[in-house]
Parts: sequence; structure tokens; C-alpha cells
Amino acid sequence: MGIYEMRDIAMGAMKDLHIKLFADGADVDEMKKIYKEGVVKGFTTNPTLMRKAKVADYEAFAKGVLEEICDLPISFEVFDDEFDVMEREAKKIASWGSNVNVKIPITNTRGESSAPLIKKLSGEGLFLNVTAILTLEQVETVAKAIAPGSQTIVSVFAGRIADTGRDPMPYMKKAAEILKPNPNAELLWASSRELLNVFQAEASGCHIITVTNDILKKLSMVGKNLADLSLETVKMFHQDAFAAQYEILKNT
Repeated sequence: MGIYEMRDIAMGAMKDLHIKLFADGADVDEMKKIYKEGVVKGFTTNPTLMRKAKVADYEAFAKGVLEEICDLPISFEVFDDEFDVMEREAKKIASWGSNVNVKIPITNTRGESSAPLIKKLSGEGLFLNVTAILTLEQVETVAKAIAPGSQTIVSVFAGRIADTGRDPMPYMKKAAEILKPNPNAELLWASSRELLNVFQAEASGCHIITVTNDILKKLSMVGKNLADLSLETVKMFHQDAFAAQYEILKNT
């Protein structure tokens, strides 16, 4: 499927939705390809994704991406555990480009709140993405910490909430209510697991959802006839069985 065909299918699938798709990953070539498709409205990365993609030089990776993608928001994360060092990292990351969002974890590894740092940086005009949020209390903390006019993304890890057996939608709906008084705060549904999450995030009042490339590829499935999908599935099983040369009745 070509870039423009993929874009047209995706745009058709999303035409009735207002939520913004952000691509989540750290593969430079994949990020550039997704950018050219014109479907997503931003990008997010994190140190874990970067390590998985075998990124060796953080700054070189970021600046390489920003040379190609300079008109959509991209999140890069601080990683030190001390707040004074986090502050310096945040300011350096912010200097890499006007479209950079600085990701600040809601706590450090000792569970100490990042609220004072969030308050200081947002007050200085940095575009933040507060990450690794899983409780409503943490959402309330961020809502109180961010400066009223500060552009801030609040990333609640709905997928990880679901991993605990909890329905994330009530949490996300409440998070949207908490953030509503600040029109510059955007709620992001993070850690998506399936295409259905896009529609759940929209219904919950989220502004943004992060999606992997695998989820992006499934946009063409939106509204697909289930009977047709059933037949395609049967054909797939049939073809794979013969391709593997499986036999059941050989010795009967």
C-alpha cells in the first residue's frame, strides 16, 4: 500500500473523530515514513524505546529526527533521577527545537513528586509532556502544578491501567474533567494496546492518543464487514496450513 493510499484510508477512518494520533517509537526511518504519510499529528519517544531501537547517541538521534520533522510536536524525555539535573536536561532538550515537548516523569525512582519541577519549567514557558501517570491523584497534582498558560501534555498510561484488570475509561473520563479548567492542558491516552483504544480515548474526552506503527496499519480495518473478515481469516488458516505442508490423514 502506497503512502498516499494509506493516508486516504486512515483519514477516512478518522473523519468523525477529533482526537489526535501521535506515533510512539524511536526508529528514525519508521518515524520519517509515518511523517510523510501525513496521518499523525505528533510523535513521542522514551529511553526504553530508544534503547530497543539501538540508539547510541541521544542528542544525535533527536537532532536527526528534528531535521526531518520540524513542524509537528515531538516528545523527548529527561532521564536523570535528581531534579536539579532533570531541570538542566529539560532546558537542553527544549533548546533542540521549537516543536520539542520535554517529557518529565511524574516522580523520580524514589517516588518523590516532580510537581515543583513541573511548576518551575511550565512557568518558564517550556512545553512539557508529564509522563508515567497512572492515578487520578497524580493528574490532580499536575493540574495544580502547571502554569495556567503553559502548553502541557498530561500522559496517563491507560494501557497499563488495563493491564491490571481495571477498565481505564472511567479513569480517563475523570482525568479529562480534572484538566478541563486549563484549556492549554491536553490529556493523552498512553500505552495503547489495540485500535479500539482510539475510539475509547475519543469517548473518554482525551485530546491525544499514542499509537504504535502496528496500530496505525490497522486503521484500514475500521468499519470492515465482519463476514468478509471471517472469510479472510478462514482463507489465511487454509493457506498457512498448506504452505506448512501439514497433514492429518497421511497415515489413515
